Amino acid sequence: MDRTSQWVSSPDIPADLLIRIADDVFPLHKAVMVPKCGYIRKAVAAARGGATATVELDLSALPGGADAFDKAARYCYGANFEISVRNAAALLCAAVFLDMHPADGGLARRVEEFLAKVGLRTLPAAVSVLRSCEGLLPVAEEIGVAQRSADAIALRICNEVLFPTRSPPDWWTAELAALSPGSFHKVITALRCRRAEPEVLVAAATAYAELLLAEVLAADGHAADHSAMHRALVESVVAVLPSTDDAPLPAAFLCRLLHVAVTIGASAKTCLDLELRIAAVLEQATAGDLLTVALDGAGERVQNVDTVRRIITAFVEREAASAGGFVGLAGAVPKEARATHDCLYRAVDIYLKAHPALEEMEREKVCSVMDPLKLSYQGRLHASQNKRLPLQAVLSALYYDQLKLRSGDANGDGGGWDAYGNGVMRSSAKEEASLARENEALRSELARMRAYVSGMQQSKGTTGKKKKAGMASLWLQTLSRLNPFKAGIWAKDTSSIVDKKMGAMHSTNKPKRRRFSIS
Repeated sequence: MDRTSQWVSSPDIPADLLIRIADDVFPLHKAVMVPKCGYIRKAVAAARGGATATVELDLSALPGGADAFDKAARYCYGANFEISVRNAAALLCAAVFLDMHPADGGLARRVEEFLAKVGLRTLPAAVSVLRSCEGLLPVAEEIGVAQRSADAIALRICNEVLFPTRSPPDWWTAELAALSPGSFHKVITALRCRRAEPEVLVAAATAYAELLLAEVLAADGHAADHSAMHRALVESVVAVLPSTDDAPLPAAFLCRLLHVAVTIGASAKTCLDLELRIAAVLEQATAGDLLTVALDGAGERVQNVDTVRRIITAFVEREAASAGGFVGLAGAVPKEARATHDCLYRAVDIYLKAHPALEEMEREKVCSVMDPLKLSYQGRLHASQNKRLPLQAVLSALYYDQLKLRSGDANGDGGGWDAYGNGVMRSSAKEEASLARENEALRSELARMRAYVSGMQQSKGTTGKKKKAGMASLWLQTLSRLNPFKAGIWAKDTSSIVDKKMGAMHSTNKPKRRRFSIS
């Protein structure tokens, strides 16, 4: 039987209420519908022709359409109908629209009971309810059923992360692929409100994007006939990804997504968003990831060099606020990979010139990326006169340069000069013995000073003791600083640097004037 004959309970009682919804017509009875539908009651009261006239209403704007009204009318007539996860949201929206709220709760109460006991109790059911809300906007948002569904999904995800009920444990990520980008964004927001771990957000976002964009990623921008559809889909997915602060996504995934976005001609806003996301996690990216971005759609030649340049520029600008980000960029290349550090010294000098307000400790941290042993003679000479460098760096440059110069006959038996202007010295048994004698003399001088201080402390009073001890301590501290590489970030191994003339000079002078001995 068609719908026109389903609502006639008796041929003796003709229909006096006609409801039109698009192409569907429902012949009903005012005596049945008016008591349970506030909307119809008001419309009948405002109609002309008296109580016996037939009233015709157009309810094409009803959320859920003819299917939702069919079940609502069955409820009014007391007929059987089924509430499921696919129609529960539509029935609730229709009940609110028709004002079906009698004293016993009406249709809305029955739907609410179903959602509480069945519809929102499991993850797949909650996903189905939220998906059904996508065709009921904005009413589904206004009455709160869409948000309640998203909250239920977030709760079930958090429970699954803590106490998995299926295998594999991340089975829930595939369930989210049925949602539209707008609904997925509601779930991500609900997860953030529940303070879900960043790993959960990353797993949800990457799985959702890969499943939803499987066709786009597989085509890699070659399907021209679907480029417009793919472009809209990529833009909508990128727009709802979690922020970098909440959950930084993997660099490899973002690079692949950016490659597809550039290939299919996505909007500049979408591409910029992905570029900034990659810049935030650039330390995770490999050369292959950046090459993926640079290649053209066919993957045969490098084309998107400007895109890679913008990513690196964004990374530098992002980290430029702190000295640690420069240090991190310079440390990406091992020190031993550079034959000379002159270029690195110039970069350090430019950075210090651009950031004159850095404190001494911060400047020392910046200078720690270079090795004074690998500076050329000209580089050490410039560094020794550079007022922007921290004091420890200047002392390092002076000390090493003086050791180089004091090797005197660098072109003789003692050594020569390498391709970078660094002195190359050869040690001998005689030189090592000379250094050993100097160290022994310095130890003797320190022992005598300690004995002198001890005697002064015994012969003087408390005030005298403190004064002499303080002077002795200051002298010892000054003496210990003669070697600026005893500790700190500029500590270097100087065992291979031998001063040939040092032994000869100190053999004719008093031991206390031996300022460049290495202990």
